[in-house]
Amino acid sequence: MSQKATYLDRILEHHRALAANDDRSLADLVRRCEQMQAARGFRVRLQMDATQAIAVISEIKRKSPSKGLLRADLDPQFLADAYQAGGASCLSVLTDEDFFAGSIEDLQIAAAACTLPVLRKDFTVSPHDVCDTRLMGADCVLLIAAALDPHELKDLHHLATSIGLDVLVEIHDEAELEVALFAEALLIGVNQRDLVTFEVDHHRALRMAELIPSGVLRVAESGVRGPADALALHQAGYHAVLVGESLVTADDPTGAVRALRNL
Repeated sequence: MSQKATYLDRILEHHRALAANDDRSLADLVRRCEQMQAARGFRVRLQMDATQAIAVISEIKRKSPSKGLLRADLDPQFLADAYQAGGASCLSVLTDEDFFAGSIEDLQIAAAACTLPVLRKDFTVSPHDVCDTRLMGADCVLLIAAALDPHELKDLHHLATSIGLDVLVEIHDEAELEVALFAEALLIGVNQRDLVTFEVDHHRALRMAELIPSGVLRVAESGVRGPADALALHQAGYHAVLVGESLVTADDPTGAVRALRNL
């Protein structure tokens, strides 16, 4: 885990406390996951759509630590349908309740409203969290390199793939890229938001793109303001962008997604 004081610290402390008190049988959870029908292929969908134009992972997000409440009347069903109509490849749904005002219900409503594969956006710190992601109906789990030690990340990545989930490993710098590759990640997201200052560094993703090996799908996260940013990231070698605030707050979410893809 990062040794610097970051906005993640309090969030992770909360999630690790919840995990420490979770006494459910992991073997039982894994068995239940193995009995589920196949997940919608998150990585495969991104890979397919990226052959035409940059793929868009459209996010359903009620609140952010930096901006507060984003949309008071947020309707996950409406947004999921609007994003799909605009050509989104996948959804990302916040399920963290305490810090982002998300919920499992938001994810399940969104997943039922469209045919797009869904990423559970949360702070995954335990094997139980990974299984819960599958059981709630998500198709991909987020693992944040800054939140996990290298062996935790590798173990959770292995568990996720063994129960049918795709995994988006989020990194910020070269050291975390090495951790992601140690975990054999095939889908890596570069978060342009600095963990210490919370500022967006638009050069971070451009710098990191050159270092991510071919064969790994590259996703740029945070700070994508519109089509010009998406185009620059596509030209830098990114297969997809994950976009939240600008889509959630858009008057026309369908048109906003379509503009990002620029088809």
